[in-house]
Amino acid sequence: MPASGLTPWVTIDHAALRQNLERVRQAAPNSAIWAVIKADAYGHGMERVAATLRDVDGFAVARLDEALRLRADNITKPILILEGVHTADELRVASEAQLQIVLHHASQLEIFSVVDLATPISVWLKLDTGMHRLGFSADEFEPIRLQLQQIPGVGEIAMMTHLANADDRSDPATEEQLALFNKIATGSGGLLSSANSAGLLGFPASHHDWVRPGIMLYGASPFSGTTGLQQGLKPVMTLRSSLISVKQLQKGDRIGYSGTYTCPETMPIGVVGIGYGDGYPRHAKAGTPVLVNGQRLPLIGRVSMDMITVDLRQQPHAQVGDSVILWGDGLPAEQIAELSNTIAYQLFCGITNRVRRVDLALDGVGL
Repeated sequence: MPASGLTPWVTIDHAALRQNLERVRQAAPNSAIWAVIKADAYGHGMERVAATLRDVDGFAVARLDEALRLRADNITKPILILEGVHTADELRVASEAQLQIVLHHASQLEIFSVVDLATPISVWLKLDTGMHRLGFSADEFEPIRLQLQQIPGVGEIAMMTHLANADDRSDPATEEQLALFNKIATGSGGLLSSANSAGLLGFPASHHDWVRPGIMLYGASPFSGTTGLQQGLKPVMTLRSSLISVKQLQKGDRIGYSGTYTCPETMPIGVVGIGYGDGYPRHAKAGTPVLVNGQRLPLIGRVSMDMITVDLRQQPHAQVGDSVILWGDGLPAEQIAELSNTIAYQLFCGITNRVRRVDLALDGVGL
């Protein structure tokens, strides 16, 4: 239990993180790896995650400020900015920091015309094969690539795309995206990348020169309806708290805001010190499991800002201070996400700064 008492905390298991990286290597042994650590490494702590994954070939982030945080932390590996840069000043800074950028819009190309770079910058040209967010169409792609080749400030030109439906292995859209990508990009002479976590595990043809694992590094499955454990992954984040109250209620007593749960009999209930103010999902349904002393018990009543209530009839001897796991070790985050109408990504990224974080080193001891 943390020194702060019965308040919630998360543990980040760095041995599990390394194990999940090995799973990436097993799945794509011939590809270089961009470890995606944007959004503070999906809520796991970007700098510490980067230190643990120091053996990868490079790191991918969404924005320039994330990349600069890594450089400030003495990360010297290649760093790719997935959204690219958007102003002349950002382009200069990215070049000076020896970053690589994704170019996905004509406005980004225009920036090169007003900037003289002392050091050429590597560019990943993005082809829109079906995601329809960022990237150039098939008709635009080759003319843009030829323009880039004429710009002195552009170094190596690589090509990438992003898979929209790879989380469903039965959806033919992924094969269609890969066919278009191969048709346009293969033979251009540059490095290629298309595989996110779902592509990496489900579509070997997507591996190309570089793969870009994200959610699988943190132990969650990229596929709908499955867990990370089923994919050979180990949960990295475990969200924990404690019982802060145990009481006996009578048949007919209603619990919490709006009294959404009515006790069917005289029964013990427990109050857990965690709520949506900590990042536990507000819309978790009644019956969502929590682990109390290692046993699955159901959530009852509404999730509040600081508390949830659980049915203790299967653990009538539970006491204040007993351990509660909300997701992670023994309780897949994917299951909690499904019962909360969200995804594991949001659970991980949603942990608030009032939750204490404990990093477990490779030997399991807190850092």
